[in-house]
Amino acid sequence: MTESADSLPDIPLESWRPTKETLHRFAQVVGKVALAKGIRRNHWWHMTFRLTARGWTTVPLGTARTGPVFTCSFDFFDHVLRIATDQGIEVEIDLLQQSVATFYTDVMGGLGDLGIEVVMPHPHPFDLPDADRPFEDDTDHAAYDPDKARKAFHVHSRVGRILEEFSATYSGKISPVQLFWHTFDLAVQRFSPRRIDLPSSVDSVTREAYSREVISAGFWFGDDKVPEPTFYSYVAPEPDGLADRTLKPAGARWVTSGSGHAAYYAYADARRTADPVGAALEFFQSVYANGAELAGWDADQLACWGGITDPVLERKTARWPEWPA
Repeated sequence: MTESADSLPDIPLESWRPTKETLHRFAQVVGKVALAKGIRRNHWWHMTFRLTARGWTTVPLGTARTGPVFTCSFDFFDHVLRIATDQGIEVEIDLLQQSVATFYTDVMGGLGDLGIEVVMPHPHPFDLPDADRPFEDDTDHAAYDPDKARKAFHVHSRVGRILEEFSATYSGKISPVQLFWHTFDLAVQRFSPRRIDLPSSVDSVTREAYSREVISAGFWFGDDKVPEPTFYSYVAPEPDGLADRTLKPAGARWVTSGSGHAAYYAYADARRTADPVGAALEFFQSVYANGAELAGWDADQLACWGGITDPVLERKTARWPEWPA
């Protein structure tokens, strides 16, 4: 293994699938707590997770009117979920030797011990094969290998830095780098001001997520449909001719996704290059440049290379990044 490839650790889907499937459901339990107790933000930003140096965390939950304020943080070194309040009190819930059922019971009990009342309207998995089964009845998903969970977090940590570096070149409306617990992908979204009025026949989750024109960039570990870790990007609404555009680097491709297309670049392909981080950045920039041009975005006006918008420094440093470096 080369030193550069080690910057993105190898993580074949089958090497940790049982742990992934359990951890995905653990994330959904906590995500639904965030959905119930967060202050609603545009595009659902209140209920997604952020990366820390040790795992994932919710944003602060609760309100100024009804305390306590609290966070729920996954720690993949101590292998606990830590629920901490602004009153200096916390509880820890083990991730080891837990089924989804016992984890859900412990989370709800821990919240209750902290005086936090959570009403979860639909305590079931979202968009998973067992979506009809309540969390409290799921004793099947109980695999959690601590070494594999920590390695998966290490991958997330590195990919998160790639997405942050990519984010730094855009000065328009942009989401945090965030983990979407329902689909288990790490992503960032760039928006234009254009409103997209989806019809009432479209579900409310989708209408909120795509209420503005968006170019999304992200990563997921893989699933039955895409059985390998993959970088992805797409434009919504998709402009005419997008899937005819050439992508970089070699190996990046357009695939049919729903009624449109998404760009895929295999994580393994990036690892095989001399500069895996640069290859991933080149992929994201390639999709963005094509999508922004066809959708009529003013990419030059929206650019801020190196995260700089200071007009004096900007004139000295403005340039297209040379990815891979």
